[in-house]
Amino acid sequence: MRTRLFAGLLLAPALVPALMPALTPSPLHAQAAPRPASTTPPVLGAPKALVLPTMTERTLPNGLKLVVVQHHELPIVDAVLVVRTGAEADGAAKAGLATLTANMLDEGAGRRDALEIAEEIGYLAIGLGTNAAFESSSISLHTTRATLDSAMTLMADVALRPTFPEKEFARLKNERLTALLQEQDRGPALASRAFASLVFGEQHPYGRSPNGTRQTVESITLDDVKQFWRSWYRPNNATLVIVGDLTVAQAESLATRAFGGWERATLPAAPVYASTRMAPRPTTIYIVDKPKAAQSSFRIGGIGVARNTTDYYPLMVLNTALGGSFTSRLNNTLREKKGYTYGAGSSFTMRREAGPFTASAEVVSAKTDSALIEFMNELKGVRAPLPAAELAKTKRYLQLGYAEGFESTRDIAAQISALIPSSLPLTTLGAFNAGIGRVTAADVQRVATRYIDPSRLTIVIAGDRASIEPALKATKIAPVEVRDAQGRPVVTP
Repeated sequence: MRTRLFAGLLLAPALVPALMPALTPSPLHAQAAPRPASTTPPVLGAPKALVLPTMTERTLPNGLKLVVVQHHELPIVDAVLVVRTGAEADGAAKAGLATLTANMLDEGAGRRDALEIAEEIGYLAIGLGTNAAFESSSISLHTTRATLDSAMTLMADVALRPTFPEKEFARLKNERLTALLQEQDRGPALASRAFASLVFGEQHPYGRSPNGTRQTVESITLDDVKQFWRSWYRPNNATLVIVGDLTVAQAESLATRAFGGWERATLPAAPVYASTRMAPRPTTIYIVDKPKAAQSSFRIGGIGVARNTTDYYPLMVLNTALGGSFTSRLNNTLREKKGYTYGAGSSFTMRREAGPFTASAEVVSAKTDSALIEFMNELKGVRAPLPAAELAKTKRYLQLGYAEGFESTRDIAAQISALIPSSLPLTTLGAFNAGIGRVTAADVQRVATRYIDPSRLTIVIAGDRASIEPALKATKIAPVEVRDAQGRPVVTP
């Protein structure tokens, strides 16, 4: 090796003339002064029209709805089976049931046990997942075109023929209880639980965590899981989304082979829960004590809107300007100007019914009172008309970034699946940019005034009560109460 290196060095003089310009700065390079980075942001062009792929709908004889998108750029396919029922159907005493049911689906199905399912997933090199949210449960599949038939057969086994083995149920239940115990040491989790409960009430599904509590999870039996699956996992309560390298006819044939034998059934009455929602109350600060916490977890807001609201586009612009992007007002003030946090934001969580509006941040404990003052200033300030430049920048940010949500087959399947719980038409996806384009400053001010009321906010702060309570009271922003992680009153001396 050394001989070869030496030989290379001997040849080096022949290369020197060619290398000289790179090794020795030319007079032109020597005279060039360093140029500072531009402080002028680039001018954004007009957003191009987004042309989405054609989405074809079918319905199988058993009631299973099918949405197919042909996408032939790569030989892959993504499929999502969406069941239009989730944690909303748990009931207060069995909170956590829908998520445990979804977790159990791939712990044994058809002729395979949990280990054999895992081995087949590895052998086929596919992705297979199960999940449950508030208003849906889902099984997702990512596979190559070559393994699609085998992968879809496995997916159908998981959805239609779970075996619910007792030992796997005991294991998953213990894991859930352990996770809930660990959650009690995390300020953000404490704040989120208390906020949901205080805004909606414990009897409302949105007031509970889909993961349940220790008491509710302990009460769930394997029979509860089987009954939930038998009741809600039915073809007439589900939609199969298939996106990828196949034709509509191939997708329909595949779906028929895999799911055509799935028996439809009469569904239980859909959960109705609007009447259990808490009425808005005067702004109050609720402290969830987490002794010696180094930071305070903020959750500020109230009841927002449902996904099918006619105010959807103005609210998207409003929220993006307030706390939905890195350059938003909340993040700019609390992070960039004040240095109280690594990040602050806001969101309207839109569900089948009105979900929460939430402004949030994790703030260094010593600045809890100062951060609350800044939060309130921004929540009041956003009710004034947005300046023209800020409105234009925000709309352009949303329009230019929208296409990113359709980059892959998985992305497209996810976008379609998100419409299903709220029964929104597929044309919703193609209307986004035009809808944002029509939003005016008056629209944004109208929805800000309607949905963000500083006099009726629920302010939850999980942190070290001993150090933050006196300062919070001194702000005189609102009365201060102490609650537990469920939002229940705590008797204090």
